[in-house]
Amino acid sequence: MNAHLQHRPATAADLQTVVGFPQNADELFFCYPKAIWPLDVGQLAAAIAERRDSVVVELDGKIAGFANFYQWQHGEFCALGNLMVAPWARSRGVAQYLVNVMERIAREHYKVPLMKVSCFNANAGGLLLYSRMGYRAVGIVERRAPDGSRVALVQLEKPL
Repeated sequence: MNAHLQHRPATAADLQTVVGFPQNADELFFCYPKAIWPLDVGQLAAAIAERRDSVVVELDGKIAGFANFYQWQHGEFCALGNLMVAPWARSRGVAQYLVNVMERIAREHYKVPLMKVSCFNANAGGLLLYSRMGYRAVGIVERRAPDGSRVALVQLEKPL
């Protein structure tokens, strides 16, 4: 575990930093498919209002990651959403740390035995991360990319 990583609940003051994490429309689609490029504070604030447990990770005191739950059923499951990492902090353990934090929140606060996550087929980094962390594919559903093309949304689960 990286000793320079810590987490806390996201605040309104964090949003301007977080909206800069997706570097292009594809990255935004991977972490927030309903959003319109470029991500802005209003869109992110709307997502946070509909979701639970929005968390930021700090690396060396700078905001480096963000995630929340887009579904939560106490005693059943939580579904991880809006996972994004600052470009400067990628490949430094931020995403894995953040997923571990969210798993702990799911277990302790929602008492769930299962975490769910969905990841688009073109998001190789996400698929590799989740696989490495013990998530297994349980389904694939068709979705439409912003340009109308067909994409596969891989649904993954992990017992907690």
